[in-house]
Amino acid sequence: MLPSPSVARYQRRPRLDTSPRKKIIDTLTRRSRLTNLGVVIISGFCALSLFINLRYWAFPPHFDATRVHGLAFSAINWPSTRKDLNHLIMVPCHSIWKGTDSWLDEDDWVLETYQKGPGRVRAFYQHIERSVELADSDPKSLLVFSGGQTKPFSSTTEAESYLRLAQAAGLIPTETAQSFVHSRATTENYAMDSYQNILFSIARFREFTGHFPTKITVVGYEFKRPRFTKLHREALRWPQHRFAYVGVDPEHDGTTNAVEGERLNGYIPYTLDIYGCHSVLLDKRRQRNPYSRFHPYYTSCPEIAPLLDWCPGDVHGGRDTLFEGELPWDRPTIARDS
Repeated sequence: MLPSPSVARYQRRPRLDTSPRKKIIDTLTRRSRLTNLGVVIISGFCALSLFINLRYWAFPPHFDATRVHGLAFSAINWPSTRKDLNHLIMVPCHSIWKGTDSWLDEDDWVLETYQKGPGRVRAFYQHIERSVELADSDPKSLLVFSGGQTKPFSSTTEAESYLRLAQAAGLIPTETAQSFVHSRATTENYAMDSYQNILFSIARFREFTGHFPTKITVVGYEFKRPRFTKLHREALRWPQHRFAYVGVDPEHDGTTNAVEGERLNGYIPYTLDIYGCHSVLLDKRRQRNPYSRFHPYYTSCPEIAPLLDWCPGDVHGGRDTLFEGELPWDRPTIARDS
């Protein structure tokens, strides 16, 4: 009987994996001896890292915008007279005054159809007049007229025309370099709606003074009070006890039409789109920007750049979702840049 053939020598031997990936895995999983010194060094680095992160979280570093945009800020020199200003008085502008020595006639203004009617242009003047009175009574206030170049047939902004009217009417004297207009009144020339009126005026205050306001007073239509005091203030997360609203309506406009128009065209749209960056409210901004203007506040006010960009949608929980990032006015004191 013949012996069974041996097949062992014919069996294929497994091939060794010598790929670079295998070598890396072997190196990382190979046992190694760790000395006490190694344990101390690694633990020390972990403790130092934890300490630095906790310190950064508890005491965030002071933001120095001049270091970020040095060239842009190199031409800025904030006068010492502005260092104590802390009260923003803001007038949301509604039209462009094109007159020279009269302002109570509709022909002196660039008006939309819905803005025409008894008492409307007088109300514009009264907003200016009341805001100057408030600013005159508070030496720590800065008066800001806010409104962009919204009309296709005008070469100026709403804000500039309001300031020019205040000068022409003698509300703000211009005789000397030390007059009111040179020290505590300015314009914000880019806002296209009421939310931007407040947000951009805060940024303009920071541009003008080097720091943020601690108090805000808005002078506008009384029937728009809820939009400003509830919706816009909450969107900015501005403290309620540091926000005031002074309402001045046209003599005829405590009417149902004005109130209902504000509710349908202003208040309700902002409840659905609190930052005004979608559909209907976005279209209004585009229509009011015939010259394709861009605001400068990413550069001049970088501390609020994330808020300037905030446009919540479904992925954030809805269009009424509030911005949750850090804001300069979250802190008890708002420091001035050195």
